[in-house]
Amino acid sequence: MNQTQLNAAAAETWSTTPNRTIAAAGTTFAYRRLGSGEGLPLVILNHWGATLDNFDPRILDGLATKRTVFALDYRGVGASGGDAPLTIAEMATDMLAVVSALGLTRIDLMGFSLGGFVAQDMLRQAPDLARKVVLTGTGPAGGPGINKVGAVSTPLIVKGMLTLKDPKTYLFFTSSKAGRHAAKAFLERLKERRNDRDKAITIAAFRRQLKAIEAWGNLPAQDLGAIQQPVLVANGDHDIMVPSRNSIDMAHRLPNAELVRYPDAGHGGIFQYHEAFVPKALKFLDN
Repeated sequence: MNQTQLNAAAAETWSTTPNRTIAAAGTTFAYRRLGSGEGLPLVILNHWGATLDNFDPRILDGLATKRTVFALDYRGVGASGGDAPLTIAEMATDMLAVVSALGLTRIDLMGFSLGGFVAQDMLRQAPDLARKVVLTGTGPAGGPGINKVGAVSTPLIVKGMLTLKDPKTYLFFTSSKAGRHAAKAFLERLKERRNDRDKAITIAAFRRQLKAIEAWGNLPAQDLGAIQQPVLVANGDHDIMVPSRNSIDMAHRLPNAELVRYPDAGHGGIFQYHEAFVPKALKFLDN
């Protein structure tokens, strides 16, 4: 980038940076790029049912102060083409193709929930691509409760419809006063982008992603000892979607892991504690 481009990039925020597309793996993938830091580019993958508009602006803006951040849509999600894959391995293959098409040969990698599953499989398929990894609200293949995500989520999705609230209120946060306050603040942040929003996910893609998640939960345990990179594992201590004990298990099984557990927080612990998570993640990535 020349200096004018660098200045423009520095002035952008998650709410204003444009949607972009790139051809890879036989289709077109949507993504956003933010920041112009000197560190390795940071590739971020999001949760079940998420489009680009479901990334937390405070986290993306914070991380982009030190890094160039690339946030990606999966195949069949948002403005990306094709049909959503039915396996995590296919999603990982797609994301590796996008990373290659973007010209990124060495990255740091972050995945939240489903994105954490995909990140792990990317490490399996391309062991030398990532330098450091951040896994949040996620778990290993075959982890307890992962194959029951649909059964846990459906009643709370219905509850959201009946109470006229976004289901993430119940799925991502605890029912305490602090949890409800954090849910409201997070959902308001997701509305900050007024223009050039991503396309909403389709019901078909939502269901196909769920099948991929449940298949991941039914896989035999994988050898996490093969992941040699330093890994930051973060979650709330009351995650009902990907039960919190999965984070503890991953941190024990990964050879070089650090675990952060946020109190009175659910699946969206990093959103509730974004003011603590961002500097923690940046310090981890920069050391």
